[in-house]
Formats: sequence, structure tokens, C-alpha cells
Amino acid sequence: MTILRRNNVQIIGDMNKPVLIYAHGFGCSQTMWEAITPAFRENTCQIVFDFVGSGQSEINNYSFKRYSTLHGYAQDLLEICDALKLERDVIFIGHSVSCSIGILAANAKPGLFHKMILLGPSPCFINMPPDYHGGFDKADLDGLLELMDQNYLGWASYLGPIVAGAENDPKVSGQLSDSFCSTDPVITRHFAQATFFADNRADFAKLSVPSLILQHQRDLLAPLEVGRYVQQQIKDSRLQVLDVSGHAAHMSHPHLVIDAINQYLKTELNS
Repeated sequence: MTILRRNNVQIIGDMNKPVLIYAHGFGCSQTMWEAITPAFRENTCQIVFDFVGSGQSEINNYSFKRYSTLHGYAQDLLEICDALKLERDVIFIGHSVSCSIGILAANAKPGLFHKMILLGPSPCFINMPPDYHGGFDKADLDGLLELMDQNYLGWASYLGPIVAGAENDPKVSGQLSDSFCSTDPVITRHFAQATFFADNRADFAKLSVPSLILQHQRDLLAPLEVGRYVQQQIKDSRLQVLDVSGHAAHMSHPHLVIDAINQYLKTELNS
């Protein structure tokens, strides 16, 4: 086994150019970045990969112990960077739970990441009154896992439109539902447990990497309060609210995400 094969790592471009590494969200794969990567082919090296258990990764390398928390996925990210001999100045672009995974990796290896772009981050999905509104009561998430156990395909059909956003192209909703359906149900449920019950608020507060937070205006999974909270926790951060519905602007409105990345990285991309 090699790390690159395990995580189906793909390299787009010249490693001597600024390096962007993309990390996909729960139930997804590297294909969700396909509308973004063409915009940066000329002046960057882009790395995409699948977390073990997702996409075209080597599923036989899935460990229920290792991936019982997000730290296991963060270790994957660090091992991919090590395998590619990336030691500093990497630009991390993560979606949803991968924002937390990227922050865990950044805190574990200071200096590895130069900047971070966090699309729809949520350090904790569970409401913690009175100080934190994550969007869900614990009972809601327990019910989501129960639905996965009872009717996995029904769960996938239910979650796809929520992530895509009701106002968006049905093709995006279908692509997400298909992605959820194509993953192993037992592994996906385990990843769901690690994702939705994590509390990484303290880890966000420790981050010292300059960050751009891209928040969806109407997002049932990560409401506006979460974006504002993240901006307050990460010292050197900028919050940009995208006027979109759903939780996957890189799929539903890629031009907005591309423009935001270009503006934030203009120094790196034009050097």
C-alpha cells in the first residue's frame, strides 16, 4: 500500500507552482471539486484526494478505530503531504467537515499550511446553549443516524437536497444523493457519527493560519451564526457570505467560489 494509492491522490499541474490541496466533505469525493479546479490549472499545482471509505479510495484500508474521530482523517491529510514531500506553504481548501479536519492537521503541524479557505465550516453541529448555536439539537442528529440505519437510500434522498439547497439545480442534488448512495452504508454511518457529533471549537480557536471563511447565506447545516462564530474564533480570518442556498456552493455556484479564492489568493497566484 502507498498513501497516494490509498487516498486516490491526483496531482494537477506542476509541483513547483503554488500548491492547493482540496479536501471534500462528508459523503462526497474529490469529484465535487471538478467545477473549481479548471480555473486554477495555469498558475497552481492542485492536489485532490478521497478520504478512506469515500470515492475511489482503497476501502480495505478503512479502520473503524482510526476513523472513529476526525483526528484519523487529519492524519491522512498529513500523510498525503508527507508522501508528496510538502513541508510548508501549502494552501488548504476544505468543505464542511474537512474544514475541521484541515484545522486539526494545521494545529498538529505548524507551518505546513500558508493559508486556509474554509467553505461551510462547522466546528460543532450541535447546539450548546446559551453560548453556541450549531444548528441541531442532539436529538435531531440521533434521528438522522436512526434514519440511516432504517432506510439508507431514503436518508440519501433526504440529505441530498438539503446540502444542495432547495433553490439550486436538481442535478446538484442528484449528484450529492448519488454520491451518498455509492458509499458503503456502514462506513458512511461511522463517518457521520464522527462528523456530526464532533466538537472542535477549541481547535478552531487555536488555529494560527490566515483563513478565508466562505459562508452560505441560507444553509440548514451551518447557519450564519456558525460562520460568524468561526470568524470570531480564528484570529487572522475573513468572513465572506455567499448569497446562495445550501451547503455546497463549489457545486451549485462555482463561479462565486472561484472569484472568492482568486481575490483571497491574488498575491500567491500572481507572483
